[in-house]
Amino acid sequence: MRAALPRHFSRRWAVLLVCSIAGLAIAFGSRIRTGPRTLIIALDRDVLPANGYAEAQLHAQASNGAKPAGLTWRIENARNLADLEVADSDARLRAGVTPGVVTLKVLAPGFGTARVNVQLGLDPTDQFGDGTPDFLRLQSEDDRIAFRHWFAFLAESTYFQKDEASPKEVDDCAALIRFAYREALRKHDAPWANQWRLARLPNVASVRKYQYPHTALGPVLFRTRPGAFAPDDVTNGAFAEFADAESLRRHNTYFVSRDLSAARAGDLLFFRQEGHRMPFHTMIYVGKSYFGESTDSDWLVYHTGPIDGHAGEMRRVTVTELLQHPEFSWRPLAQNPAFLGVYRWNILREED
Repeated sequence: MRAALPRHFSRRWAVLLVCSIAGLAIAFGSRIRTGPRTLIIALDRDVLPANGYAEAQLHAQASNGAKPAGLTWRIENARNLADLEVADSDARLRAGVTPGVVTLKVLAPGFGTARVNVQLGLDPTDQFGDGTPDFLRLQSEDDRIAFRHWFAFLAESTYFQKDEASPKEVDDCAALIRFAYREALRKHDAPWANQWRLARLPNVASVRKYQYPHTALGPVLFRTRPGAFAPDDVTNGAFAEFADAESLRRHNTYFVSRDLSAARAGDLLFFRQEGHRMPFHTMIYVGKSYFGESTDSDWLVYHTGPIDGHAGEMRRVTVTELLQHPEFSWRPLAQNPAFLGVYRWNILREED
């Protein structure tokens, strides 16, 4: 039979046991209180078509439903894939036109970092069946105006540049168009202007929907074969960085009119001169000059391409001068069979 412990001894152990349990509880409770709290990101869509307009709405809150202070939203990767607009605990993600995964990160003082992924998928829609995917089309009027201004400005500025500053790639009419088209879709900041030695720029915003080359097609802009757009066209050679004048007319622009009065800034005039080694020729309709001309005349610019063994040159003429060209085959008149008409870029195409 065991001897009974003294009463004061049992009481002492009981007190120690209670204190130990209380200490553990305090320590555990302190760990919970000092550890990072949890942020939760709610979103209405985690898969978007990469069409330049689709949006996902996001909301950040604490796990207990409270609104955290000092929230910071960031695109952690792939900054060229999407745009993010933030209003405190709410955010809106607008898809770009390049497929991929966008990772969003949200931070707040006292909380652990929260992340969420949004998948952007290729959108193969081609509403006009002309071979140009809708993700390249400029559906907003502001973007269409911006493109027209930049395209026409860049074409006209090439005429005024000195030989050593002019783009070396521009050696014929199609090369001028490819250059102006590509650069019109860039982000027009100071480094870009310095690259092309442009001393003056139009007071026009850049195209907002996307900036070249950040599209599903990358650097290849110009369609080179007939047919409506299909997903395989991204990689099967249907698009290229190079396109001659005939390909530009057939696969990248659409017919507007054989009446020159229908032309707008940035439109193209096409001619087919039978008997020429390169029969297709094109001119860019600038409209009013960007270089301070006092006249109210509308202007056109073009590159002649090689002439009689020489490299050719940039030329700039008024509409009136072209209508009075000594060779009838160069006059943009409906009765001139060599004049194919006014054409407009597929990316500017609108529903009738």
